[in-house]
Amino acid sequence: MVKTVTLRDAWSGEADCRNCSLRTSVLFAGLQERDFERIHDPIDQFTLKPGHALYHAGDTGEFMFTVRSGACKLIQYLPDGSQRIVRLVRTSDVLGLEAILGDCYQHEAVALQVTEVCRFPARMVRDLGTENPTLHRELMARWQRALSEADAWLTQLSTGSARQRVARLLLRLVREGAPDECHLFGREDLGAMLGVTTETTSRTIAEFKRRRLLVETKPNLFVLDLPNLRRIAEE
Repeated sequence: MVKTVTLRDAWSGEADCRNCSLRTSVLFAGLQERDFERIHDPIDQFTLKPGHALYHAGDTGEFMFTVRSGACKLIQYLPDGSQRIVRLVRTSDVLGLEAILGDCYQHEAVALQVTEVCRFPARMVRDLGTENPTLHRELMARWQRALSEADAWLTQLSTGSARQRVARLLLRLVREGAPDECHLFGREDLGAMLGVTTETTSRTIAEFKRRRLLVETKPNLFVLDLPNLRRIAEE
């Protein structure tokens, strides 16, 4: 179900948005009272079930999105029909930055778990950014952060042995506020993140479990042996 609120209410926390990343995100932290006089577009809040797409590659980029909770995978499809997960977006991350330029979406964004999302018109952000230097700088910082993250995925998760790649991914998946814990996704998704087969991913995860490099405490929630995982990642 889609819930619609105004940007003013989301930003001020008056629309049951105490936990909404729109309110606390640095992206909108520089807004001033006068900015709201020019804003009439609503903010849509909704929940995606695992496996549901937020948008598809090639779709017209009319909206940007911020993740309130959960995680989405950004997928690119290869000429042979296989897929590669090029990046994950998690709580407070912004998706669809390319929409600011009026471009089509470059990836398919799919929920990996139950994910709460806010959707807002790219036009609104573009217009605000032209007159608000703070917002413009933060938009540029978001572009740079996304580029740096893409570079890290390319250099860290696409090179080395399967053991090294799995160890590096586990270290990148640590939960905010719980630096020795992480959620794991399906083996097919993990393989698509690392550029290895599902079978190789499953064998490597099984090996790490036997060696107690990761210990399951709840379904899909694991405690990590950070020192030994770092050692493997740096081999």
